[in-house]
Amino acid sequence: MYWVAGFASSRSFVVDFGRNQSPSLGLCGSDERHLFYGYIVAVPVQDFGGIMSGLVSDSWWKKTLYISGGALLAAAAYLLHELLSIRKEQQLDSKDAIILHQFSRPKNGVPSLSPFCLKMETYLRMVDLPYQNYFDGSLSSQGKMPWIEYNYEQVCGTEFIIDFLEEKLGVSLNKSLSTQEQAVARAITTMVEEHLYWTIAYCQWVDNVQETQKMLDLPGPLSDLLKWILCQLTGGIVKREMYCHGIGCFTNEEVYSLMEKDMRTLATLLGDKKYIMGPKLSSVDATVFGHLAQAMWTLPGTRPEQLIKGELINLAMYCERIRRKFWPEWFVDLEDFCYDSDIDTSSGTPTCMLDLGLFSRTDTLEDSDLSLPSHSNTHSQDSDHSGRSLSDSDIEADGSDVEQQVKGEI
Repeated sequence: MYWVAGFASSRSFVVDFGRNQSPSLGLCGSDERHLFYGYIVAVPVQDFGGIMSGLVSDSWWKKTLYISGGALLAAAAYLLHELLSIRKEQQLDSKDAIILHQFSRPKNGVPSLSPFCLKMETYLRMVDLPYQNYFDGSLSSQGKMPWIEYNYEQVCGTEFIIDFLEEKLGVSLNKSLSTQEQAVARAITTMVEEHLYWTIAYCQWVDNVQETQKMLDLPGPLSDLLKWILCQLTGGIVKREMYCHGIGCFTNEEVYSLMEKDMRTLATLLGDKKYIMGPKLSSVDATVFGHLAQAMWTLPGTRPEQLIKGELINLAMYCERIRRKFWPEWFVDLEDFCYDSDIDTSSGTPTCMLDLGLFSRTDTLEDSDLSLPSHSNTHSQDSDHSGRSLSDSDIEADGSDVEQQVKGEI
């Protein structure tokens, strides 16, 4: 059996693999050797009644077939390579620097469609640690996303990342919590990450996948096709993982019923407090915000949005409070703050909260002033709450990471 082989890379050349020959690599027929990075593509050439045998005999047909076939295969592989934006990972120096690897930004202005990526970046802002974003889409060695690099150490899993930063840098949001309060915070985190997350993922990637597809940001002439393919793949992953978890065995209505119970539990625990555990921030707030923000800003017209902007309005106030304080460059339309339902319009009461109603009764004047948006603020859209530039530190390597998103969060 004969083989036709080609090599796809970001440089324009083809590797010719002949029988009893070493691979030669050169540009435009030169003998110069080059380092390369790419993929080898090879297909077998079958013998159909002796026709192909004649074509690949020791004649000029052989070289013609090798070169043309290899060139076509290499071009096809390279095109797929570029469309999927599979690029060699840039080398970053993590000496005394936190490098946060996460999925790329969506189109709708929300920092991330991943609750865990949004949680991790929000936490870094809450503890006021400088960091660099790296939107490469590559998962950690354990298949997780997000993950960080610090002093050449790699840590994945948001819980382990937080523990790592507390140990290495001495930062903590839970110092003011008692032992009992820390136990309650952990129970809330487990409920949100191990139960509510799956219902949110189901709504994003299965039941409301058309809207999610519109939010993806993929470059290229076939971006719409790629987004459709990636959403279908991700939806299949979600359904499979939900079934393994157990929650996927239930009907659509039952899944939403479980979601509603979790959201009502969070609303009850929050009450009229400023944050989940009281007047001060804790790490559980980053967790809850990362998940509720998906229902608040990425699921238009869905049941979770109706709940959080309607009956459970204290959760919407909570999300807006954190967004204003730690994401000043993230702008939202306050006219869409509350869900406009028939019940609200028939009651004669305004469907949108007044601006002053976005803060809980436990807010102090000083804290409220910090949370209020100011159009005369010196912070630009690309700077965080401490005034550091975010655009200078964000390194983006376009990647088709959507199909890895659910796998990386599990």
